[in-house]
Order: sequence, then structure tokens, then C-alpha cells
Amino acid sequence: MKLLTKTLAAASIATAALAAVPAAAQVSGNIAVVNPPATVAASTALGNAYQQINTTYASQITQIQQKQQQAQTLLQQLDTNSDGNLDQAEQQAAQSAPQAQQLQTLEAEIGQLQNQIDAARVYAVEQILVQYSAALQSVTTADNIQVVLSPDAVTWSNPATNINSKVVAALNARVPSVQITPPQGWQPSQQAVAVFQQVQQIYMMAARQQAAVAAQQQQQQQPAQPSGR
Repeated sequence: MKLLTKTLAAASIATAALAAVPAAAQVSGNIAVVNPPATVAASTALGNAYQQINTTYASQITQIQQKQQQAQTLLQQLDTNSDGNLDQAEQQAAQSAPQAQQLQTLEAEIGQLQNQIDAARVYAVEQILVQYSAALQSVTTADNIQVVLSPDAVTWSNPATNINSKVVAALNARVPSVQITPPQGWQPSQQAVAVFQQVQQIYMMAARQQAAVAAQQQQQQQPAQPSGR
């Protein structure tokens, strides 16, 4: 998948977005706002971990891409009217088609490969979360913050109340790096899985924004076509 190879660039974008908030801003009224998944996503340790995972699991990533292409080819064979979608009639016909079993096999194989990659990522997230409370505490103590809210609980807030960048800096100091190989018998915590899923969404959104900006820049760089003689 293209997104698998773009996660590091997306992490850089997420970090840059947090850096746009003034690091020296004073928190007003001893109330602050912080987005825990965003701070984890922007941490140096997670960005480096994702890069290591992309290298360590390069074979699995390649296999996933190949199997997705195979699945796409099978779906095109089932799309008899070539409209890019399987309508109800095509779906019913597909149930008895030989491609259906092949698709199920491919989906299972892709899932197994993806689970290996996701386990390494969740493990990296979990190690950062272990230090999150301490990192947040160090920021709230330094700034004499009495109340910390999540963005979901706030209708509007002054940008000065956002302490994401400060928490990221505290995380970077406490967790400069993490391991990407889970120990034998390791089971991820529900919190780690939930934060991982949110981190993935943040990276995907950042990758889409990056792609949109790149497309816009490419359009602007294209020479204007002559309108006629």
C-alpha cells in the first residue's frame, strides 16, 4: 500500500503542525488543551520506529502490495460491466465464481501480513504511552496548569492553551527511542490499540494533505497550453 511507505513523511507533517503552536505561549487561566494521540504521532520515537518497521517488514509490505494487486485483478474480472463497482447482480454471481475463493484466500493472507506490521506499531505506541502521564505531568507542573482538557471537550479555545508541542518535547526527552519487536507472549493493551488507530488516522490525513499540496504544486508548475495561433 502506498500509505505504508508514506507514514514517515506524514509523521513529519504532523510534527510540523504541532510546531506551528508557539512553544513559549503562556497557558491562560491555568487551563490547557492537549491531544494525546497527536502528541504520540508527532514524537520522534514513533517516527523513527515507523521508519524501522518499514525497513524490517519491507518483505511483508511488498507482499501486501502484490496481493492487493492480485485481488484488484480478480475484482475487475467480476466487474462484468466494467463500471468500477460490483452491483447486486455481480455480487450474487461472484459467490459461485472461482475468483471468490481466491479473493478470500488473498484477504486472509493480507490480514496475516498486516497484523505483523501493526503489532510492531502498536508495541511502539504502547512504550510511548507508558511515559505519557509523566511527560504531561512535567508540563503541567512547569506551567502551573490546573486543568487539562481534550480537544473533543472544547468548543473553542485560545491557541495559547494548546500544549501539544510541549508534551511532545517532554515525550522526546523521556522516550528517545522504542523497540519494535514485541516480546514472546505480548498482548497489546486496549489503550495502546485505540491510540494506534487514532495515530493511523492522523498519519493518513497528513499523507492526503501532502498529496493534495504536491498535486496543486505540480499543476502550478505545468506550463500553460497555447490557446491557438
